Amino acid sequence: MTQIIRTVADLRALVRGWKAAGDVVGVVPTMGALHEGHLSLARAAKADCARVIVTIFVNPKQFNNPDDLTKYPRTEAADADLLRPLGVDVIFAPSPDEVYPTGFATAVTMAGVAQPLEGALRPGHFDGVATVVAKLFGMTMADRGYFGQKDWQQLQVVKRLVRDLNIPVWVVGCETIREADGLAMSSRNAQLSIAGRAIAPALFVAMTRAAAALRAGDATALATCQTEVLAAGFERVEYIELRDASSLDPAEGLDRPLRLLAAAWLQGVRLIDNIPL
Repeated sequence: MTQIIRTVADLRALVRGWKAAGDVVGVVPTMGALHEGHLSLARAAKADCARVIVTIFVNPKQFNNPDDLTKYPRTEAADADLLRPLGVDVIFAPSPDEVYPTGFATAVTMAGVAQPLEGALRPGHFDGVATVVAKLFGMTMADRGYFGQKDWQQLQVVKRLVRDLNIPVWVVGCETIREADGLAMSSRNAQLSIAGRAIAPALFVAMTRAAAALRAGDATALATCQTEVLAAGFERVEYIELRDASSLDPAEGLDRPLRLLAAAWLQGVRLIDNIPL
């Protein structure tokens, strides 16, 4: 039976019992508004771990725009209905005051992999991500943490976080889950109109073509990709860039693992995606 727990004290009391029994504990950090991508992470955790915690917490510290924070969907009851059939042990859904109590004065500041792309466009975003993930790892006392590859830069940030701070959590990156037409699943997709939803897969289609062109040595592939995305009906492209898959430094050749990453706006909704090269 899936329990909903709201305080760190109650959660730790339960997890200590699991640990005493030798159970491996997995955590899936989410902000709720769950979709099949999140559920795939929970299934991966269930396959690896004796006990699984899914956290649902809309983290105010990673939002640059207060309106975006206000608009972010909060669907805890529906989320719980999706998780129960998967056999998740606990939904940890703390209040903001439980996570950031009065007098909270500590933050994790990230450089390196957190600085380009999303980091440059959303100042402080990854500091907020790193701070809450560090706290969630400490609160849950998890052994393994599960994150989707759709947020590729975030995944690299979390990997660097646990490495640099010696946090004893194994970070597992799980494949991006896509709709039948290729659109990466995201809670933000629900904000698109029917017409916008029909346009949205063009980002993945253009990126797939660009990746093939880059492999073939086409130096114009990224510019062509941007043109195709705008022609499909996107209002603005923030970036379409080829980067080192791990460091996110600009790619200097095709002799190492690379990632093609993009962010673009459609109907006022910011969509991101990435694919390996």
